[in-house]
Amino acid sequence: MARSTAVGRIAAIAALAGAVLVAGFLLLGGGNTYTVTANFQNASQLVKGNLVEVGGVKAGTIKDISLGPNNTAMVEMEVDGAYSPLPEGTIATIRSQSLSGVANRYIQLVFPEGDQAGKPIPDGGELPLSNTVSEVDLDQLFNTLDPKTIGHFKDVITGFARAYDGIGPQTNRGFKYFNPFLSTSREVFGQLTADENRFRHLIIDSASLSGALADRSPDLEQFVSNANRMFSAIASQNQNLASAIGQLPGFMRNFNTTAVNLRATLDDLDPLVEASKPVARKLPPFTQALRGFAVDAVPTVRRLDAVVRRPGADNDLVELTRLQPRLAKIAVGPVRRHGKMRIGAFPASQQALTRSLPQLSFFRPYITQEALSGWFDDFGHSGVYDANGGMGRISTTFNFFTVVGGVPNIFGTPLPPAQAEADGFRTNQLQRCPGANERNPGDGSTPFTDNGTLGCDPSQVPTGP
Repeated sequence: MARSTAVGRIAAIAALAGAVLVAGFLLLGGGNTYTVTANFQNASQLVKGNLVEVGGVKAGTIKDISLGPNNTAMVEMEVDGAYSPLPEGTIATIRSQSLSGVANRYIQLVFPEGDQAGKPIPDGGELPLSNTVSEVDLDQLFNTLDPKTIGHFKDVITGFARAYDGIGPQTNRGFKYFNPFLSTSREVFGQLTADENRFRHLIIDSASLSGALADRSPDLEQFVSNANRMFSAIASQNQNLASAIGQLPGFMRNFNTTAVNLRATLDDLDPLVEASKPVARKLPPFTQALRGFAVDAVPTVRRLDAVVRRPGADNDLVELTRLQPRLAKIAVGPVRRHGKMRIGAFPASQQALTRSLPQLSFFRPYITQEALSGWFDDFGHSGVYDANGGMGRISTTFNFFTVVGGVPNIFGTPLPPAQAEADGFRTNQLQRCPGANERNPGDGSTPFTDNGTLGCDPSQVPTGP
């Protein structure tokens, strides 16, 4: 019994000694550790003890930082066994936990996928400079700007401060609606990632645009300056702007009702759109001709613009219009003239035309080609033209006097009616109709009787065919 107890004590002491040896081995550097040295352009404020992460999970720590042969930073990383050994092609990037702070850097490891992964890097191996990315500090970005640009940038920041002065709570409520915008933007960027070829062309075109902007740097500088003044003007009206934004919800509610009612209107417009499609297909030739007309009309429009408004005094139509008397009140009325209130010129003209309607109605039968207008036309030429040439119809009117030698003797004695008719004359034609002296063209238009309503005798016509 005493012997077995002694054997148990010896075994317990041996087990305790073994545990102490294992713990000491692990604490004093024993065990299977894996280190890789990454060659960075600069250490970017890394310090010993910073983390090494893979996919946001701790994968090791930074063991040492030293100066390389070409003034590069040699960062020795101790990687945990679950992530070792690193394959060739691994990318090491120095990241920041946040924009503020100094010793908050870490190294992010990204492993190559599939066939791109090379053979494992041995313990104590090295990641070349081509597989590392250093951190770009914000100060380095600002150091690329010249003092004049930095001054304008300060003015922009000051303008933003003035714009948001006093409206912080309202702005915070507005930022709350950025969440749907950011969520939608995530889908947009997902589509861009899916179509990598077009996205590449977009980047190339953006580079061309940046080059064009660089060529117009004076204009761009002027634009930034004008934008600064614009934002300053907006900041000076922040109270009015806040009031307008406060009224926007009510406007949007009313607009929602209007948009719902507009939907029915758009349904009614569908037949019109369908009916317009055949016509729209015929419009391209017209629009092409119109494009040429628009190009040719540019100089004329420019000249008209100079005529309408031109720098200087009393040299354009705008100033000429201002110099003219104000005729609106005189034309429309009422206006006081000669001690009395009188109607305007336009109402007076209307009354005059209304009162002259009976006279105009009386003269209307005579205002025809065969009557009054024909009488005026005879001053230009006599007769008419037909297939036989020019022809004129002449009619004379004589009083009842004797004829001596073929000429009326107005100083003689009157002819008796019977003798006058015997000599080929017609008497008592005192009720002739308009156009009675014209030859009848065959349609009964002469003499004009206005469908028998005129008090005239259509049979009283001159002698002859």
